[in-house]
Amino acid sequence: MSVAWLNTGDNAWQLTAATIVGLQSVPGLVVLYAGIVKKKWAINSAFMAFYAFAAVLIAWVLWAYNMGFGNQWFPFLGHPGPIISMQNELTQALLPTSKTTANFPMATMVYFQFVFAAITLVLIAGGVLGRMNFKAWMLFVPLWLTFSYTVGAFSLWGGGFLSTMGVIDYSGGYVIHLSAGIAAFVAAAVVGPRLARDRENFQPNNVLLMLVGAGILWLGWNGFNGGDPYAASRDAGAAVLNTNITTAMSVLTWTAMDILYFKKPSVIGAVQGMITGLVGITPAAGVVDGFGAIAIGLATGIIPWFTMNILGKRLSFFRKVDDTLGVFHTHAVAGFLGGILTGVLATKAGCVAYGLSNPGGAIDGNWHQVWLQLIGAAFIIALNLVMTYVILKVISLVVPLRMDEETLLIGDDAVHGEEAYAFFGEGERQPVLGD
Repeated sequence: MSVAWLNTGDNAWQLTAATIVGLQSVPGLVVLYAGIVKKKWAINSAFMAFYAFAAVLIAWVLWAYNMGFGNQWFPFLGHPGPIISMQNELTQALLPTSKTTANFPMATMVYFQFVFAAITLVLIAGGVLGRMNFKAWMLFVPLWLTFSYTVGAFSLWGGGFLSTMGVIDYSGGYVIHLSAGIAAFVAAAVVGPRLARDRENFQPNNVLLMLVGAGILWLGWNGFNGGDPYAASRDAGAAVLNTNITTAMSVLTWTAMDILYFKKPSVIGAVQGMITGLVGITPAAGVVDGFGAIAIGLATGIIPWFTMNILGKRLSFFRKVDDTLGVFHTHAVAGFLGGILTGVLATKAGCVAYGLSNPGGAIDGNWHQVWLQLIGAAFIIALNLVMTYVILKVISLVVPLRMDEETLLIGDDAVHGEEAYAFFGEGERQPVLGD
C-alpha cells in the first residue's frame, strides 16, 4: 500500500547505495585482504572481514542502531534497544534526536547505516591481520561496535553534541575512518606483532585478486558518499563526482611520489593512494566543489604517503607497532586530513544543498569551522584510544588476544583447517607440521 511520505526513487537509490557499500566489505575487502597477505593467511584474513559483516548486523538490529541513531540517552549516545519490529520497519525513516526525516522506510535507513558500521570493523581488522586470535576477534567486533562506534555515530550523525556544535562529517571521515585507523593502531599495539619472519617478508600472494577488491572498494564508494543525502538529490550527484575526482588525483599523486622516491611505480602503492583519496574526500564529499576535491586528492596523495613511507620507517613509535596494512596511515591520517580540509574548503552552496546551517568553511571566511573540525577529531581520537584499549584488555581476561607461536607458523590450516589454494597434487591439503 502506497503512503504519502514514500518517494520510491529515493528508496530505490538508498537501497542501491546501501547494497554497493555492503559490496565494499563483502566481497570487496574480503578479497582485497585475501590477496594482499601471505598465502598462509589468506583465509583467516578474509574470514575476519566476512565474520565482522555478519556479527555487526545482528548486534546492530538488536541494540546498536538505536544507540547510534535513536532517542538521546546521553549527549553522545542514544538509548539501546531493538529496531526490528514490523511497526518500526514500515514507518517513515526518522532520526528522532536530530529530527531528520527521509522519504523511505526505517528498514532502509537501518540497513544503510548498518553497512557503514560493518565496514568500520572490517577496516580495523587490517591492522591485526596475521596474528589476532579469531576467538578474540569474535568478541571484539560486537563490543567495539557497542562501546565505540555507536558513540561516534550518535555524536556526529544521530543528533549528538558534535553535530549540534556544527562539526561536519559528511559520510564518515571521522565516524568511520579516523575511528578505524586509531582503533587498528591501538589493537596492533595491544595484540602484539606478527612473527618476525612474517613481518620482514609479507609479500602479497595474489596482487590481481587484491586489485579486484580495490576496484569494488573504489566504485562502491559511490554509494558510500552518494547515499548520505538520504535522497536521489543534486547533492548526491555532486558527492559522487567529487569522490571520484579526489580518488583519481590521489592515485596519480601517490604514484608520482613512488616514482620520485623509489624510482618505480607500484600498483600496491596506487591502491594505497586510492584508499587515502576515498577516505580523505569522505567527510567533505557533498560540501566542497571540484577544485576542493582536487586539492584534497593532492593532500591525500602526499601526506599519508610521507607518514607511511618516511615517518613509518624512521620513527620508533611506528616501527614498534605492527600495523599490518598501515591502517593508521591510510585511514587515521587521511581521515583526519580530510576532516580538517573540510573545515577549510567547504562552500556555502555545498552546505546549503546538504541542508546544513554552516556558512561554509575558511574558503568562505568561516575559519571557526576549522576549529570545530579539530574538536571533532580530538573527541574521536580520544574515544578510540581509550575504548579500544579497555575492550581488548577485558577480552584478554577471557581468551588470548594473539595466536600461539605454532599456529602463527602454520597459518590458515592450523586456525581453520583450510587452505586458500590447491596448487599441489589433486587438491589435497598439505600435511600440517608434525603430522
